[in-house]
Amino acid sequence: MRVLVTGGAGFIGSHVGAALTAAGHDVVCMDCLHPAAHGDDPEHDPGLVVADVRDRDAVESVLRGVEAVVHQAAVVGMGVDLDDLPEYVSCNDFGTAVLLAAMARAGIRRLVLASSMVVYGEGAYTCSRHGNVRPAQRTWEDLAAGRFEPRCPVCAHELAPTLVSEEARLEPRSVYAATKLAQEHLASAWARESGAAAIALRYHNVYGPGMPRDTPYAGVAAIFRSSLERGEPPQVFEDGGQRRDFVHVTDVARANVAALAAADGWVGLRPYNIASGEPRTVGDMASALAAGFGGPAAPVVTGEFRASDVRHVTASPDRARRDLHFVAEVPFAAGMAEFATAPLRS
Repeated sequence: MRVLVTGGAGFIGSHVGAALTAAGHDVVCMDCLHPAAHGDDPEHDPGLVVADVRDRDAVESVLRGVEAVVHQAAVVGMGVDLDDLPEYVSCNDFGTAVLLAAMARAGIRRLVLASSMVVYGEGAYTCSRHGNVRPAQRTWEDLAAGRFEPRCPVCAHELAPTLVSEEARLEPRSVYAATKLAQEHLASAWARESGAAAIALRYHNVYGPGMPRDTPYAGVAAIFRSSLERGEPPQVFEDGGQRRDFVHVTDVARANVAALAAADGWVGLRPYNIASGEPRTVGDMASALAAGFGGPAAPVVTGEFRASDVRHVTASPDRARRDLHFVAEVPFAAGMAEFATAPLRS
């Protein structure tokens, strides 16, 4: 199958393109080489189509002969501040709209969309008295006092985190998260109106070789690795007890191959959590990286916080296992040991 991978020069996109090629697909990679991810003068593969998904003419040209699209292109991460808001919306949402409209005109009926666990906001929680509840918003006063665990909105007792399913309430809490949810909504409307199949892969915390270094748009794993390369210990916010699911990029690439095969013969959008199924704390991850790198020191737990951060978000991978036959293969310890010395992208 001839497949277009948008964002094909990026961290995840490059792994996805390689996995699709290894699976026998004819892959076309397109990327605008956005400076937030690639710097000001990046080198690139000569076969890469350098173009922006916001450019209608360029998108229509690259879609000729394409049978399916794997849409990875996006500005990611927390960004710098709200001045980034227009660029996030333009790249992620307007770009997706241009792409989907061109796919409809070209008669392409198969899409795999890179979504994110950030669409959930806070994860799932239970109260010992009131069962499953949505946590109350963490207050600045609690955070400043080191009381980081979310509380029950009824009795104010601390909550216990559980796994999030794809049916969970969606409550994005950052600009990036809002744009990822908008991408899902746009893809769902496109699928219904064009009689197409779309799969949204809600990636959890992806890490692995090729992550960009020293950028506010990178994930926390890359930020910690960059600190270690500078000879500095990772700076861990809050108390380091935030729970996440760290999934290796090669597993994420395999999930895209599986999703492409599954996106056929039905209409609409189906979301899937792409996670390892092994929740860990941010402190665990920082310690594993520091140990694998060989120093220079143990991570420093700073107690600092950001009001927009969520405390715990970990997911059930059951639906992806059942429908896509996808199970993550890289264990946490082995993956972090490899990533501790793997090359990062400048």
